[in-house]
Order: sequence, then C-alpha cells, then structure tokens
Amino acid sequence: MMRFIKSIFLCGSMFFFVSNTYSQQPVKFVQKENEKKVDVMVNGQFFTSYIYDSKIDKPVLFPLQTASGITVTRGFPLAPRANERTDHPHHIGIWLNYGDVNGLDFWNNSDAIPAVDKPKYGSIRHQKIVSVKGGSKKGDLIVTSNWVDISGKILLKESTTLTFSGDENSRTIDRTTTLTAQEGKVSFKDNKEGFMGVRVARELEIPTQKPEIFTDANGVATKVAVLNNEGVNGTFLSSKGITGNDVWGTRGNWCMMYGKKNSELVSITIIDHPKNPGYPTYWHARGYGLFAANSLGQEPLSGGKEKLNFALEAGKSITFNYRIIVSNGKTPTAESLDKAAESFSKK
Repeated sequence: MMRFIKSIFLCGSMFFFVSNTYSQQPVKFVQKENEKKVDVMVNGQFFTSYIYDSKIDKPVLFPLQTASGITVTRGFPLAPRANERTDHPHHIGIWLNYGDVNGLDFWNNSDAIPAVDKPKYGSIRHQKIVSVKGGSKKGDLIVTSNWVDISGKILLKESTTLTFSGDENSRTIDRTTTLTAQEGKVSFKDNKEGFMGVRVARELEIPTQKPEIFTDANGVATKVAVLNNEGVNGTFLSSKGITGNDVWGTRGNWCMMYGKKNSELVSITIIDHPKNPGYPTYWHARGYGLFAANSLGQEPLSGGKEKLNFALEAGKSITFNYRIIVSNGKTPTAESLDKAAESFSKK
C-alpha cells in the first residue's frame, strides 16, 4: 500500500514539474524590405518588428507583444492609440542610443526637431541585414548601422545581434551591440539621456495627478499633459527592492515595469550584464512610461557623486549586452528575476 501511495506521489510530482516547465517555441523571421522592417514571429504569433526606416533616426523594435498578444509598448508616434501621451516623439518601442556622443545628441533626435537645430543631433543609420536565422528554440537577427552626424560623417560603426526566444508566457530578446570608433576618439560624456531604453503602453505608467515638464540635454522643454488615469496601474521594481518613481537614479542589475492591461498581468524587464561598462547600471526610470539602463550617465544620475565620461580611442571597440523579458499571465518575482540575471551573466 505504501509503495502504491509513493508511486502516486511521484507521478503527481512529475505532472507538477512538467505542467510548470515551458518549452521554447520556434522563431521565424519575415523580411519586408519595401516596408524597411523584419517581423519576428514566435510560435506563429507576432512578437515585434525590427524597423530601420531612416525617418525614425535610429533602428527600433516596435511594437512589442506578449505571448498572449497584448501590446506593451506605446503606439505614438508610429501607431497612435486613444488616450496616449504624445510627448517625447523619440521614444519608440525599444532602442539603444545616447544623449552626448562627441557633443551630438543621438537620444532626442526625431522628425520633430526643427531643421535649424538638426546639426546638434546625431542619427543611427541602418546599413545591412547581415544574417537572418530562425530556429526551433531561438532566432538570430544580425544587423549593422552607422552612428553619423548631419553631414554623414561616421563616428561609430555598430554591429548588433538580436536573439529572440519565447515560451508559453514570455518573450525574450538578448541584444549584443558592439560599437567601434572610426577616425578619431569618441567621447560619451556623462548624460542622463541613455542608453538601452523602452517606452511602455499607457496602462503600465505610474498614475499621476499633475502636469510635468521635462527638459532634454539641449534645454528643449516638453510639457507632459495629465491624462485620464483610468486603467493606469503600473509601477517599477528594481533588483535592489526599490519601487515606483524612487527607482530613478539608483543602481541595479535589473528593473521591471509591470501592471495590468486588458485585465491581464504584463511586464517588461531589462537585465544588465556584468561585462557592460559601469555595471550595475543606473536606471533612467520615469513614471510616464520610460525606463532605460544607463550606466554611462553616472554624474547626473548619481547627483554628482560619481563620474565616468566613457570614451573610445579610434579603432577601439566596446560591447554591450542586455536582456529584455516580456511576460504575461503573472508578474515575475524578484527571486525569479535574480535567477534570470544570474543566468544571463554567464552568457
């Protein structure tokens, strides 16, 4: 009898293990050259698109959808939705750039910048899709870009590998970006506007009752209007246990913005990598839906307590690694994200 009960217990345990262990799903790419984008499909469902239209002034991943089909990034300015904020037109999906590269602002550049001011800004111009390779458990998209000034002079050459994967309740992007300085030294002066950023859907913002004005690195002010807070329920959690707006200007090896959309729990997490300069990163995290891993902006983000002023000599390279996890169905626990960060650190 005891042997029979033990057998049932073991079978039950095995069932529990199997039902809570999700297998990786196949990844496929659909290239749409006329639309300047590559769609990423996971298990036959749309996840995101790599968009390289030069009108955006940088390549982006847009939009991002959960495994259940919920869009977790803001629509504006590419696909505006009702009741969204229309501030910061340079905040599109997921992107990587910086606010002060040899004095040029790559972060804030967009088609909203007046022509007379454009010489102050830099652009990231997509050059080539090097490789597209889907697979049964993951898919790799390798691309190259140039960081240029208004005349087209190349400051940095970029090579980026985007590795996509997913299971029943999550989608993951591993981004590996190598930047190589070209003709001369390239300086990344400490600046709060950077580096690996995402702008989330209205529902995931932190509710606020007051209007705010935000100023970019060049003193351009943007008034952020107060919107209807109905359905707005998001907040931050960092690896240090810090929550809400208090995350801004703090360090941590991961940060999550989470809440409910369409009655489902959804979240976006960015994980830093120990080999990135300035690890663990500072978080440029705003309640209106922006958060970015910015280990290069130490002076403004630390309130002047630290300074980095990172630079690359001509011909030298630096590689950055980040992991982005989009989850649905339940909010990841701090413990699970600690384990994800540990796993990523061994990559």
